[in-house]
Amino acid sequence: MQKTNKKSMFDRTLFKSKIRSANVKFPEMLFGYFIGPFGALLASGIFTSFLNRYWTDVLFVNYKVGGVLPQNITTFLSLLPLISAVLIVVGNLVAGQLIERTRTSAGKARPWILLSSILLSIACIVMFIVPMGNGIDTPVLTMVLTAIAYNLYYSVAYPLYSTANSTLVPVSTRNSNQRGLLASFSNFAGVAVMGAGGMVFPMIISWFLGGWDTPNKTGWMIAFIAVGIVTFLFTVLQYYFTRERVTEEGLHISGEKEKIPLKKQLKGIASDKFWWIVIIFYLLFQFGGTFKNLSITYFCTDQFAGTAIGGSDGGGAMAIINILGAVPMAVAMAFIWPLSAKFGKRPVVLVGCIIGLLGGVLAGLFQTNFYLVAVGVALKSLGSSPACYMILAMIADVLDHIEAKRGYRCDGLTMSIYSSIMAASAPVAMGIFNAISNGGANALANTISYIWIETIAYGICAILMIFFTVEKFITKDKETILARQKEEALKNGEEWIEPAERLKMEQEKAEQERYESALEELKIKCEKKGLDFETEKAKLDKKKPKV
Repeated sequence: MQKTNKKSMFDRTLFKSKIRSANVKFPEMLFGYFIGPFGALLASGIFTSFLNRYWTDVLFVNYKVGGVLPQNITTFLSLLPLISAVLIVVGNLVAGQLIERTRTSAGKARPWILLSSILLSIACIVMFIVPMGNGIDTPVLTMVLTAIAYNLYYSVAYPLYSTANSTLVPVSTRNSNQRGLLASFSNFAGVAVMGAGGMVFPMIISWFLGGWDTPNKTGWMIAFIAVGIVTFLFTVLQYYFTRERVTEEGLHISGEKEKIPLKKQLKGIASDKFWWIVIIFYLLFQFGGTFKNLSITYFCTDQFAGTAIGGSDGGGAMAIINILGAVPMAVAMAFIWPLSAKFGKRPVVLVGCIIGLLGGVLAGLFQTNFYLVAVGVALKSLGSSPACYMILAMIADVLDHIEAKRGYRCDGLTMSIYSSIMAASAPVAMGIFNAISNGGANALANTISYIWIETIAYGICAILMIFFTVEKFITKDKETILARQKEEALKNGEEWIEPAERLKMEQEKAEQERYESALEELKIKCEKKGLDFETEKAKLDKKKPKV
């Protein structure tokens, strides 16, 4: 994958991107940054809310005594995600370096998107073919296979995909506004996945999987075979509808490309204050949200089970709360990007964190009142939306700033750390949650996990945003980067063409080739059917796209 002077599979027509435009257009946004990632992350979205519940109430349910799991299983469920977190971080760091050292005509991240389509689908299916124990013998085999399946998904398949997926936004384009729009679509896919996991999947559990009172393990397995197929198809779709315009800039400049060593990459990111601010911000934001998503099913059972709204197990309350949380996020999609384009990402995200903080306080103070909890959750979701949609664009601005200062990019390393946080937050939160709540049996711990951890995180994130002023350097950074590329090209005796102009020329060439091919097909068609070629050509010319 690392040689550009040799033909590879990515030079073949079959593996060419469907995106040819110099600028980001709707098909790329829709298929490459929303529908594709939605399908790829669907299993992860469901796992965040229900994998732990599946373990405690389906896989190991035979061992419960008085509704409580024995200590050995609780210990296993606490240690597995915590220990696996180390492997997950390693997996993400390896994935980041693989991406950083990849050079193909398809880019450096997209080839790994294609490979992960296979790994993700297999891994999410394997998770649910682990056999249940009999409730008598120590379930050693079940524990071992669960640990293997869990790490196949979270330490291998997911790091490869999530790191590559996160890298796509920074390398998609230099246009900050278009990049912000792509970040919005990409993160909206993650929000939609959580909505599907929190709103739709509870109904599937109740209607088709036996609910939590009489769970059907075979039903769970069939459901995730279907999820695995969807994962594969949608991830491949994402590969074909994305393009790495920033990566392509380097492919047009001849000469030996320096492979930036890890030590140099670490120095580049560690010396930039904006990098630290945005990574710490994301760390707090992600862990707070993960605790909330993990504990909601237990919180709703504790507070609202047996009520008219909650139903027998609180599932009704959970569905309603998730809907009320998802609606503000969906509505925010329409105005977060325009507001960020007008006022800047930092002030919009700052205000959002303050709104989220207020909503969390409201829900926490009135935790037994369903209506006030619902309003508080809705405010938290509305407040979190700017950060959800803009975080990748914020990181992309930081990466451009580092490139302008250092002369090299740190996409792979940064996105491996970003993806490590994303992937490791679930197992670390799961392990801590199981330890402090005894597998969801402690109502106070469930409430703290669902409301207060995220609320406190929002308050700290608001303070961090005060100091995140990287946007004022965007124009100057772009000029510095282009000047450096021009100097390198001229030094190599090459004609310098600005990347934006080259992209436009490539698009015009691609459109002309399509047009000429269509003309040849039209001539054959007219000869076969006796049609007037000039008349049909005039119809074709009207449909010819304007570049």
